[in-house]
Amino acid sequence: MLLGAPGAGKGTQAARLVDTYGLAHISTGDILRAAVAAGTPLGLTAKSYMDKGELVPDIVVIGLVKARLQEPDAAAGFILDGFPRTVTQADALSKELDALGKQLDAVISIEVDRTALIDRLTARRTCRQCGAIFNVIAQPETANGVCPACGGELFQRDDDTVETVSNRLAVYERSTAPLIDYYASKGLLKRIDGNRPVDDVFAQIRGVVEGSAR
Repeated sequence: MLLGAPGAGKGTQAARLVDTYGLAHISTGDILRAAVAAGTPLGLTAKSYMDKGELVPDIVVIGLVKARLQEPDAAAGFILDGFPRTVTQADALSKELDALGKQLDAVISIEVDRTALIDRLTARRTCRQCGAIFNVIAQPETANGVCPACGGELFQRDDDTVETVSNRLAVYERSTAPLIDYYASKGLLKRIDGNRPVDDVFAQIRGVVEGSAR
């Protein structure tokens, strides 16, 4: 499981873990955004929370994750990215994993300074055409609003404005940060310095993953 505030780099590191180990990537953010894009009733409900930087109700998220854990590609191992976000969800996850005969090997907390998080998130741009995500600070060539991957339009998501980002971080501190103590008490928590370069962060995470697999 990957823990960390919005902008900590969970999605980037999860993608590298998938490429390296062939694990299933279970991202509630991706699942919810797909529902929003499809305009389903669930998606419209989720969007009303996401646009304000609020958490989507537990009953919705838990149902999505439970179904995802039972898909064939999760049988050989999986990465949870963006779930659970509350202790209530963590308790529900524990019950679902027990019922499925699965367990967590490690919970990795990617820790980044608040100022850096705000800078990262407000500089983020998403391609309307291919969905690729860029950062105009780290990748100044994207400041012209054109996706270097496909030529599509880059835009700032509603949940990446300064006001919404600040609220998202406040929600994280209030609702999700307690998970650090929750998983530390179970002996599963591993802290990673997310202020370091992406490759350095990944090297730290690989050390945890390969150590847990022994």
